[in-house]
Amino acid sequence: MARKYFGTDGIRGLANGGKLTPELALKVGMAAGLKFVRGEHRNRVVIGKDTRRSGYMIENALAAGFTAVGMDVYFLGPMPTPAVAMLTRSLRADLGVMISASHNPFDDNGIKLFRPDGYKLSDAIEADIEDLMQKDISSLLARGRDIGRAHRDEAAQTRYIEYAKRTLPKGIDLGGLRVVIDCANGAAYKVAPIVLWELGAEVFAIGDDPDGFNINDKVGSTAPEALRAKVKEVRADVGIALDGDADRVIIIDEHGELVDGDQLMAVIAQSWHARGNLNGGGLVATVMSNLGLERHLASLGLGLERTAVGDRYVLETMRAKGFNVGGEQSGHIILSDFTTTGDGLVAALQLLAVVREQDRPVSEVTRCFEKVPQLLESVRFKNGKPLEHKLVKQAISEGRTRLGDAGRLVIRESGTEPVIRVMAEGDDEALVAAVVRDVTSAIKDAA
Repeated sequence: MARKYFGTDGIRGLANGGKLTPELALKVGMAAGLKFVRGEHRNRVVIGKDTRRSGYMIENALAAGFTAVGMDVYFLGPMPTPAVAMLTRSLRADLGVMISASHNPFDDNGIKLFRPDGYKLSDAIEADIEDLMQKDISSLLARGRDIGRAHRDEAAQTRYIEYAKRTLPKGIDLGGLRVVIDCANGAAYKVAPIVLWELGAEVFAIGDDPDGFNINDKVGSTAPEALRAKVKEVRADVGIALDGDADRVIIIDEHGELVDGDQLMAVIAQSWHARGNLNGGGLVATVMSNLGLERHLASLGLGLERTAVGDRYVLETMRAKGFNVGGEQSGHIILSDFTTTGDGLVAALQLLAVVREQDRPVSEVTRCFEKVPQLLESVRFKNGKPLEHKLVKQAISEGRTRLGDAGRLVIRESGTEPVIRVMAEGDDEALVAAVVRDVTSAIKDAA
């Protein structure tokens, strides 16, 4: 059955522009609270957020819902998504909540929920919460002394800072490195620069002055030009760009060149393999990761397990098959030895550890493999199901035949908008472009 509120990554939408309202947040708080109230102890929920103005509104509405069903609320303030997941476990909370719309514009917002073990909720639990949200639960509300209390956890930032620092291998510090950190005017604007500075780096921060409206605005992992310019201006050794909730990262090397998630995963996997710390015999990535990554791993005797697009699918495969490194080309890197979700800062620290160990510049460390030419185009359609059209099926089949074993063709329909994404890659760049052109043309004709 189709879900009414939850999508692929919690609840997300325009704040006060549709389903995401204080009323909805109140219902989520009551329903999720009832689902996770357990035992005779004072049940607790931790709530973190990014820097969007609407976060205040949603935070207070959620708190009202949770306290109404007897849960004690601990406000963490602006905090990365992976910090909320970690603190949910560390504080023995019964539930964790992150208020964020990640890399979206400021006027969007969202609600992500974490289980007591720090993992995101399953589809089944989200369905149960939706069911409770649509019922009359007034008889289940707490009364008198059982009503919950709200606290502000002043030590939360320090806990995450110390946790992040401990992920750097023993005996390594960042002394002598000039690092630019772009916090996207988002959730990590306080903690990320502190972590890097306390590890010994000379830190230049940008995107660290949020005003409630400038999150992801011309800064962050989706807009790397500001970081590139700052790296060149201060002659930094590396630039690190996080997104609004700091679960993604991209790197800019000392020459101003972008290092994406595929290259970062290759560095980490190769380093962990050399130390004997890599589990699963390789790593997990999505169908969008470059063929060059797969070939590079094969040359090391390592495998690449591919999943559908989405960090939840990456994590499911990692847990099911025993991998401890996985992620997406976009920079959502999951290192399960440390985290239960993507953590942009922790992933960046793993790269910096290799840079210090090898005493080589970032540009050399991250040139693990040559990317295979890859082209992605999106086709918007108005109605119908173009992928079921005979001529579209024929174009896709012919495209795969033309690319053969030396390339790949991936067709993906968006789950949130009427868009079909066509991605092809292969050694022959002209052939890749021709295949994408032919398939997109067929889809446009059918749509």
